[in-house]
Amino acid sequence: MIELQDIAYVRSGTADMTTAVDFAVDVVGLELVDQSNGHAYLRADSRHHCLAFVEGESGVLSTAFTLVDEDALAAAESELEAAGVKVSRGDPAGAAARHVRDYLAFEDPFGNVVDLVVDQTQLSRPVRFGRTAGITEFGHLCVDAPDVRAAYKFWSTLFNAKVSDWIGELACLMRIDPVHHKLAVFKGDGPGLCHMNFQVSSIDDVMRSWHFLTERGVEIEMGPGRHPQSTAIFLYFKGPEGLTYEYSYGVRNITDPNWQPRYFDPAEPDAIDMWCGTTKRPGTMTQIPVSVEARAHGL
Repeated sequence: MIELQDIAYVRSGTADMTTAVDFAVDVVGLELVDQSNGHAYLRADSRHHCLAFVEGESGVLSTAFTLVDEDALAAAESELEAAGVKVSRGDPAGAAARHVRDYLAFEDPFGNVVDLVVDQTQLSRPVRFGRTAGITEFGHLCVDAPDVRAAYKFWSTLFNAKVSDWIGELACLMRIDPVHHKLAVFKGDGPGLCHMNFQVSSIDDVMRSWHFLTERGVEIEMGPGRHPQSTAIFLYFKGPEGLTYEYSYGVRNITDPNWQPRYFDPAEPDAIDMWCGTTKRPGTMTQIPVSVEARAHGL
């Protein structure tokens, strides 16, 4: 079984680098670490970056998870290939562009491109946030699949992902450590990134950002509200080119070894927001259909 250690980053193509970066810094509050050679790297915590924009076609390029070491990467490559998953090992240019020592790329059964990386660069200096949003870390990522049950089978059979809770047949929330979910899969027509999440330090940060975003005309997709599954107070909002961001506070940790996943019926008014606010599915940034081999070599 492939042991995922943590989430690493999101790579997103952008047709308008200036607008994408300005929003990530001035609105979301991330730090622009570097911008060169058609790449811009945004930081939220000790990771060198959690979001990379790449000049070109608009859409998600890949999401990524960390593995413990080079041996684990080699073992993951063998296990994925044995399961019939097409895998490409990265090259030095691709590793340098991702600020990792080594990596591989594969497609899940639904077309989502995923990188597995080792030795993601860490930065020890304090984060120089673009604005005071209260961000503490890159919290989780959510991808799309037409069948969330099949997606769970893939992630739980080959990887150490465990389901924490179900939202009907619309979403599977999975953990790879005590945090309620680091990976979620939402039902969608095709592959893509549903949203990326940032944890903030208090409910006050969520509410201040709600006013901040509203005053600037940013589209609020959902919230403020509170998820009954993770207990997190949430706020989803739309960025340029269809990239959805989320702030949340108060996520549940699961330490009970006998935890049983719960089933929430999305037809119930409090299934997604226990405060019974208006809810809708966040929009998806579509996966750019580029071959795994291309993604493994510099892109």
